[in-house]
Order: sequence, then C-alpha cells, then structure tokens
Amino acid sequence: MPPKPMPKRTLIRTFSRLAWVFAVCAALHAQDYNLITVTLRDGRTGKKITPSNFLLRVDHFETVHGEWVKIYDDGTVAIRVPPEAKVISLQATYESGMDTYINCDASKQNDPEREIWYPVDVILKAGVVAPNECSKTEYTAKPGEFVFFVRKRSVLDRIRNPDEQ
Repeated sequence: MPPKPMPKRTLIRTFSRLAWVFAVCAALHAQDYNLITVTLRDGRTGKKITPSNFLLRVDHFETVHGEWVKIYDDGTVAIRVPPEAKVISLQATYESGMDTYINCDASKQNDPEREIWYPVDVILKAGVVAPNECSKTEYTAKPGEFVFFVRKRSVLDRIRNPDEQ
C-alpha cells in the first residue's frame, strides 16, 4: 500500500519552517564580512579612476581575493573582508589587468611597487585617506571608506622592476 500523502496544512507548515531556516542562514551569512568602500584617484589630478581589477590581499598572505571585490561603473569599489581581517593590501590594475598602478603613498620610496598594508579597524571606524606623494591633495574619508592615489608605471619603474608588468 502506498504511503498516505501529507495533509496540505502539514506540507505548508514544513515549507514555512524550511524557508525560515534558509532566511536565518542567509542573514547570518550576509553578516560574515565587513564592507569597505574604496575610491581610487589619480595621484596627480585627483580624478576618480575606474581600474580594470584589484589585487586584494589580507593579513600579509599572498593569496589574492578577487572574489571579495566588486567594481562599479562609476569607479567605486566595494570590498568585503572577513571580520577577523586585521590589515589589507590593495593594488589596482589598468589596461585590462596587465599592468599595476604604483600606489602614491610609496611612490618616492626605494621600492615603490611594494605592498602597503592598511588597518581594517581604522578604515571601518574613521575612514582612511592614504598619503599622496604624487601631488598635494585634500580629501576626507567617511567611516568604512578608503581613498587612495595611484599613478601609472613610468619607464623608470619598468627598468627598475621589469618583472612587474
């Protein structure tokens, strides 16, 4: 004898509970990250730049987390980092991701292409505007916002570090 079908009321109740469990799981999963808004600006002019891509690293690890980066058409970038992340390093790319920009907060140092690490807690609490050694600029950041300045690689940069293309 085949099993009796579930009564309609029980079936609806079961699906309601299942939907509630999925909603709770989705809400908990949605809170598994901190959101940082990034604005990339030209170091000389201060104009907003839309990069090809971002190389995001977390907590001094070499792993690049492109899946945590969303670039919008207006050049604004949203980065989702896990709550346990202490520092991030960002490098932007141009020309379809083939070349990396030089961050202007290291452009006058011996190794302008080195990774620079920014504290996540400071970005989230107060916002951060990275120093701009490419020119003099005045910007302020809101909590959760990170503004940094870049310049394209020069011929001299390419001679010093030919591996970085």
